[in-house]
Amino acid sequence: MSHRPVTARPPSDERIIERRIWSVGALFFLGGMVLVARFFQLQVLEHKVYQLLASDEHVVASALIPRRGTISFRDARNQTLEPVALDREQWTVTVNPRQVKNVSEEAQGLASALQLAEPAVEQMLQTTSSRYLVLAKDVPLTAVDTISQARWPGVSVEKQLVRDYPAPGLGGQVLGFVSQQDVRKREGIYGVEGFYNQVLAGQAGHVVAEKDAYGRQLAFGSTSLQQAVNGSDLVLTLDPTIQYTVCQTIKQAVQHFEAVRGTIIVMDPQTGAMYAMCSAPDFEPADYGNVSDVSVYNNLATLGVYEPGSIFKAVTMGAGIDTGKITPQSTFVDTGSTQIDGFTVHDSDHKAHGLQTMTQVLDESLNLGTIFVERQVGREAFREFILRFGFGQKMDIDIDSEAHGDVTALNRKGEIFTATTSFGQGISVTPLQMAVAYAAFANGGFLVKPHLVSDIIRPDGIDEKQIAPAPHRIMDSRTAQLVTAMMIDVVEHGHGKHAGVPGYYVAGKTGTAQIPDPKNGGYLTSKDGTIGTFAGFAPATHPKFVMLVRLDRPANVNFAESSAAPVFGQLANFLLNYFQIPPERPIAPNAVPTSFMPVASSTKP
Repeated sequence: MSHRPVTARPPSDERIIERRIWSVGALFFLGGMVLVARFFQLQVLEHKVYQLLASDEHVVASALIPRRGTISFRDARNQTLEPVALDREQWTVTVNPRQVKNVSEEAQGLASALQLAEPAVEQMLQTTSSRYLVLAKDVPLTAVDTISQARWPGVSVEKQLVRDYPAPGLGGQVLGFVSQQDVRKREGIYGVEGFYNQVLAGQAGHVVAEKDAYGRQLAFGSTSLQQAVNGSDLVLTLDPTIQYTVCQTIKQAVQHFEAVRGTIIVMDPQTGAMYAMCSAPDFEPADYGNVSDVSVYNNLATLGVYEPGSIFKAVTMGAGIDTGKITPQSTFVDTGSTQIDGFTVHDSDHKAHGLQTMTQVLDESLNLGTIFVERQVGREAFREFILRFGFGQKMDIDIDSEAHGDVTALNRKGEIFTATTSFGQGISVTPLQMAVAYAAFANGGFLVKPHLVSDIIRPDGIDEKQIAPAPHRIMDSRTAQLVTAMMIDVVEHGHGKHAGVPGYYVAGKTGTAQIPDPKNGGYLTSKDGTIGTFAGFAPATHPKFVMLVRLDRPANVNFAESSAAPVFGQLANFLLNYFQIPPERPIAPNAVPTSFMPVASSTKP
């Protein structure tokens, strides 16, 4: 039995057409779904990105350029904040002269809107060598509206963030300034602005789009927006009232004593928090370009290394007492001069004072007396005591920038180097280092870390309290108390009388330092200039503040007791009243608060 093979029936034309229709329909459906998905991506997921890209330059800038954090001072008495550096919006009018169609018409309109001289505006519009000229900055909104509505060819109105310093006279060297060469890149320089630049600056935003190998944006690629993160705010320990008073005082003192420059530091000796720090000459951060010498940007309080002179004698006395080698009543015979390693060392007055106690050595500021103390202590123990204070190292204060000083003379062979160090010669320190050293005597023997920032407030509102490292002991509390008592005697009976305040015990020491002569070696003569310093604290029994006053090359007085000391006394009187500290003892009926009015030139150190 035979079978015929079975063959498949070919599809009809209708079925073929039907399959093709379904295939084409599926393709259209899938394509539609892709388009819907893309529209959803554009309209919903990436709506903000494309809305931003479609906006004008001002909207783009506000989304991608962060606001710099605000810097504020905190009033020490009522804890209120006073902004001293903050961002504000500024409208700027620019022009591309090559796009200007009618110079005369536009010059007339712009001059009227901006209240500028028409010939000057017309001249700028004719400057075809440039494509970008700034016609006016900080333009009022009324003028902005007029210019925007006029739509003059080539003229643009730009909104920028600029740094504003609303309270002048508060110390440019401490605050620093913001350099703004490019609106998208603003950099803090010097002072707090420089040290905390990354914290204040925030993070710039950006738009990221997928691109092909040739750098072209993919039609169906994703695009994302990373908005700017504003900078954090800073709250400083500086008190606005004290800072302003100190800045005005050092400016007046430099002028009054015809000094080259000067600086004042006021600090809490218990915590290291700065109440004030200011120097003269100084600059205004809002007008930082208006200086005749860029060295004025350098902070004298942290960068001004110098040989401290007799204010260092308190440290030497501390070494003698802490090692048990002397007491305030220990005596030595002052012969007026001595020979060390072939050098003749003498007291500043070139006199022989005979039998003297250590308290009298500090009162009369006798160089031979501190050499006696250093010899009793011994070279290595003396060196080790000095290093405990941090001399020769940066204090790591939160400001840009700081010098470390130089005490390497203590490592050199020869007795002369430790001998001169005992009275503050042959080594270099900064005013800040000396203020911190005196704070150690004021607080009972602890080394504190000086600092300027108390709070960092993040953009989300979180307040990060800045906790300074715990102070560590560098000398016995009894040492600090005895040296304090000796420095009270300096103010009561020695060369520090002009630093006193009626009704209070003030502790401190004068220092009239010679200036090294880099050309000829040795030191300049007193006629060529000296550096006068007074460092101390009050009330001496329970110190509220430690203060250092330095004046470089005062021209009309010879010694620190007639320059830096009275400036200290005037400010100490102000501070004791400001902090509302009651007097410790009766005030004499004829007592007059110290002021640095014209005083007689002195022959004492």
